[in-house]
Amino acid sequence: MALLCAAPGPAQELPPEAGFNTYGTPGLIDMPTARSRRDGELAFTLSHFRNQTRSTLTFQVTPRLSASFRYANLYDIRPGGPDGAVVDFRFDRSFSLQYRLFEETATRPAVAVGLNDFLGTGLYSSEYVVASKTFSDRLRVTGGLGWGRLGTEGGFTNPLGILGDRFEDRPERDSGLGGEVRTAQWFRGDAALFGGLEWQATDRLTLLAEYSSDAYPNEDGAAFDRRSPLNFGAQYDLRPGITLGLNYLYGAEFGAQVTFATDPATRPFGSGRGAAPPPVVPRGPASAADLGWDLGAAAPGLRDRAAAALAAEGVRLHAFDLRRTHLRIEIENLRYRATAQAVGRTARALTGLLPASVETLTVVPVFDGVAGSAITIRRSDLEELEFAYDNVWASFARARIEGARPAESPVPGRYPRFETRIEPYISPSLFDPDAPIRADAGIALGAEWEPAPGWLIAGRVQKKVIGNLDESDRPSTSVLPRVRSEFNIYDREGDPALTELSANYFFQPRENLYGRLSFGYLERMFGGVSGELLWKEVESPLALGLEVNYVKQRDFDQGFGFRDYEVATGHASLYWDMGNGFHTQVDAGRYLAGDWGATLTVDREFANGWRVGAFATLTDVPFDDFGEGSFDKGLRLTIPLDWITGQEDRRSVSTVIRPVQRDGGQRLDVDHRLYEKIREAHRTGLREDWGRFWR
Repeated sequence: MALLCAAPGPAQELPPEAGFNTYGTPGLIDMPTARSRRDGELAFTLSHFRNQTRSTLTFQVTPRLSASFRYANLYDIRPGGPDGAVVDFRFDRSFSLQYRLFEETATRPAVAVGLNDFLGTGLYSSEYVVASKTFSDRLRVTGGLGWGRLGTEGGFTNPLGILGDRFEDRPERDSGLGGEVRTAQWFRGDAALFGGLEWQATDRLTLLAEYSSDAYPNEDGAAFDRRSPLNFGAQYDLRPGITLGLNYLYGAEFGAQVTFATDPATRPFGSGRGAAPPPVVPRGPASAADLGWDLGAAAPGLRDRAAAALAAEGVRLHAFDLRRTHLRIEIENLRYRATAQAVGRTARALTGLLPASVETLTVVPVFDGVAGSAITIRRSDLEELEFAYDNVWASFARARIEGARPAESPVPGRYPRFETRIEPYISPSLFDPDAPIRADAGIALGAEWEPAPGWLIAGRVQKKVIGNLDESDRPSTSVLPRVRSEFNIYDREGDPALTELSANYFFQPRENLYGRLSFGYLERMFGGVSGELLWKEVESPLALGLEVNYVKQRDFDQGFGFRDYEVATGHASLYWDMGNGFHTQVDAGRYLAGDWGATLTVDREFANGWRVGAFATLTDVPFDDFGEGSFDKGLRLTIPLDWITGQEDRRSVSTVIRPVQRDGGQRLDVDHRLYEKIREAHRTGLREDWGRFWR
């Protein structure tokens, strides 16, 4: 919990920092407030009181919009309502959203509207409107109006009834399979008031008191005895990003919580721990006009020296075409997460090698033998801007970024190449219906062979050292082909596991058009043939893709055998870089279980490589046939390793959080798809990362 601030001047926003209530949304103790965390901040809250443990992941999607995924371990509750039977134990999963309608000013409170458990079983289903106002440098007051669970204590007739009789009664919600959005319940039925106070006692300690409008109808008398609507608490900032809380709840129980928060927009190691870039070596005042050097004799030696200089910077030389005043150089980025940083290091290193007459440099990033774009930079701009105050913006504005023709003939010795690596791996399973966390960790052996330009033969074998993924014994009840729901059998029987053994060919039929052909063991559950075409102009935020696959299901032991199931699957894809780090993808087509539909994915990507997103898939499979969850949906998180270690690294750690793994809406998980490779070298991707050009 951050320091409370004095009332701001007109139209000034309060610092968007907040604690978390036990619902996981920005709030007091158990009630929401109208505040938010900092834009882009990601937080995990763990809270517990009698028979209730809640784990909540919250992301500040935009400055005004917060989204939360909550996973609760519940004992002795009545999921069917106050008159229902008591259930000994249950895991419950739900989503919440909050949107701040108005910022706080000197005369107006901040106002927010929120939905709790709008996409789960409905155990915590509620809606609210809340206002928060700061009155001094230590006191903040919150008051709100709640419906659903937040309208069960001191409820009264819904004031929205003036808009129509339909608002006076709240339809019963059958939790059923979960996953359905029941808009007919929103803001319906009795409403109730809630509110509270926050008092900043010291720089780190905040004291809280609240009146709760949640009567805990499913828990009172079963999980615990609720005696009062009043809650009291204290929150202590242990250090930046870690807040501890102790609460006395409902006149009956003590509770505790801890929140871990991180801002993906910042790096724990500042600009990083990598080596400093080579300096720009300026030419002498008269040497730029010197054209007397021998191109034919100088080119091979310059090429070899350039290859050595680039290798020291973590860049591999792919092609080298030198003219008297111009150099076109193709590079492969081996070290840097941002392609712009590899381009900058390349240009700086070359200034100390090239003859003075070479004025323009065209750097072409190459991925698996395919050219991404052609970035042309004037050498005189490098010399002028190296120490300029606005060198990032000025250098990007002066660079010319164009579509690249297919890659040139590679330098001698580039192909063939064979490389092996041994590295640790971790495979997590988060918040499934039976356990909050499972994971395997072990050692993976990978190998890559590039026999010629565009060809990549890749394999990977992994051996578990420790873990508990194999402890999942939930049987599949799917009426669809079991393309994913038997994942736990793969976990049990696949040790060691051949997770990939594929041959891939990448090609570029023409400018702006890219292709991939893959065949072999494409992922741990399926093998076969996969083909992809991607159209993307270097200047455009849009891209179109088409992928067609014919695959067969692999044996559970993930060896060389196959099962009887095979399927043709494929999708047409639309990619849209919306700007400000937001990316949208729509995939429409046929999925692994033979169902037809579409997937919408929205990600927010930060300049340092963090990526947080959500996806949802709707197909022609009826909700009852799909099973628990009704349709496929989830969250995904990518953390770049260079953010964690401070060392330059292209690798990242990714995980997907699904409320439940079913068979409908499942896509082939093939590696080496084209869009992510290509977009980082196009104008929009380069612009987002150009701040690293000079690093």
